Amino acid sequence: MSRPRVLLADDHTLILDALEQMLAKDCEVVGKVSDGRALVVAFTQLRPDVVVLDVTMPLLNGLDAARQIRHRAPDAKIVFVSMNEEPDIAAEAFRAGASAYLSKRSAGSELLAALKEVLNGRSYITPLITENLLGTLLHSGGQHDATPLTERQREILQLLAEGRSMKEVAGLLDLTPSTIAFHKYRMMEQLNVKSTAELIQYAVRHRIV
Repeated sequence: MSRPRVLLADDHTLILDALEQMLAKDCEVVGKVSDGRALVVAFTQLRPDVVVLDVTMPLLNGLDAARQIRHRAPDAKIVFVSMNEEPDIAAEAFRAGASAYLSKRSAGSELLAALKEVLNGRSYITPLITENLLGTLLHSGGQHDATPLTERQREILQLLAEGRSMKEVAGLLDLTPSTIAFHKYRMMEQLNVKSTAELIQYAVRHRIV
């Protein structure tokens, strides 16, 4: 039986290398990327059996990258490995299409066990946050107060919140600066904020960046 093909995404090279070494015996690591936009492109090109990614990444965060991947491939297997153990973040990851959520404090054997569960069509949540996560899901009824922003707006907002100019954002997204400006001021209108600083504060509160 062939080894599962895994695509890794994390903005820390040491973590990527450690994950690759950890999985080398049991999996074929077909690619390593360091930002969410590169992840979506790599997934489209490589079509791995499983994606292992972090929540926090530049250019496009892991949650939005997962949404884009699941939009392209509804059956994609997505495993988050994050420093963030907040139950609401884990719950959001599952709403974004995650198959598993682990902490970076988890043992390597737990990651391998999670991959096995996911490849067999099941979900996995690290015991480090399971109890609190269940409470979060029950409290919210499994629902989420979704941001009113579109996928494109969220992409633009993350890049702006990372300190990039409208010209830089336009270049990254292959759009014109005037289109970026339109989206920016449209977001401000939708969210009823009066300044760029308030817009960035919104991005932080809603974990877009």
